[in-house]
Amino acid sequence: MFDFGRFHLIHFRFVAPLVLLAIISGVVFSQGAGDKALSPNQPSPAEMAEKAGVKLPRLPWHMADIWWEFASETKGFERLDVEVTIDRDIPDAFNLYVAPVGIARINNMDFYGGLQTNINGWQAKESRKRVHPGKGAIFSRWSADKSTPIGLGHVRMEEGGLCESAGYEGEFCSVRRPFTWTSGTYTYSIQKGKKETIEGKAHTWFDCVVTSQKDGAKTPIGSLRFEGNDFSFWARHAAFVEIYSTEKIPQSGIPRCVVTFGYPRINGKGPELKSAFASYNPKGRAASPQCATARAEADKVVIEIGPITNREVAREPLGLKIPSP
Repeated sequence: MFDFGRFHLIHFRFVAPLVLLAIISGVVFSQGAGDKALSPNQPSPAEMAEKAGVKLPRLPWHMADIWWEFASETKGFERLDVEVTIDRDIPDAFNLYVAPVGIARINNMDFYGGLQTNINGWQAKESRKRVHPGKGAIFSRWSADKSTPIGLGHVRMEEGGLCESAGYEGEFCSVRRPFTWTSGTYTYSIQKGKKETIEGKAHTWFDCVVTSQKDGAKTPIGSLRFEGNDFSFWARHAAFVEIYSTEKIPQSGIPRCVVTFGYPRINGKGPELKSAFASYNPKGRAASPQCATARAEADKVVIEIGPITNREVAREPLGLKIPSP
């Protein structure tokens, strides 16, 4: 595993004017993981793959999928909160998707969402022109069977937000909103909102909000409508980090970075954990280059993304230590 916060001994031959350097023989210099000066840049995926002697699969690349399996489902679902920390600024020259909600399920309906360096979508429900405003967050859901189209009547956009309804990854609808997230810690939240009745059937809106832990600023992303009134949250949860493709950037680089996911909180509490593991997708339809490793730190999962290697690890258990509720 690579230690991205450590710099080995550097031998300096001169000291540039106006720059004060501490030069101590035999000392290792290090930077904290949260240092904003850390660069995300590394060689292109093609260069790293050639060096590792591997072939690049097609995009998108799920570099690491994290799965938590709980002791039971949660009835009376009201709210989901997942904390995520990104250790350095990732410019929108990359297509990086950090998804605290890789997939979640309520009443057999799936939703997902997170932070992206390049969101895209339609500026109005009447538009089909795709725009690419840069960084932001997204919240999406599939239709119940993933094959029946789900229209934009199920989305409620925030001012300046985007939307989409399509079927290229199963029938889904989505809200997105630009905001310039940086390095730091954010809480991605889905919370139960207003109810309404359509043709005699109950429906409920769920609202997505991203909260910055630095200053407490809350950014509403938009809302999605789900069929039903009372909901149960399934007995698992997933998160992931992904490199994806857009019209703006068809072939993205892989940024060097560290992403930390906190333990999911459902209705304000951490559910009892049954097991947790990381999947790296070395083969198959969802194949990814092997450039990420995950480890447990108490109740958090730390994912380090770096150079492509030639390993083929399908999954690893994560020995999380969850405090008693």
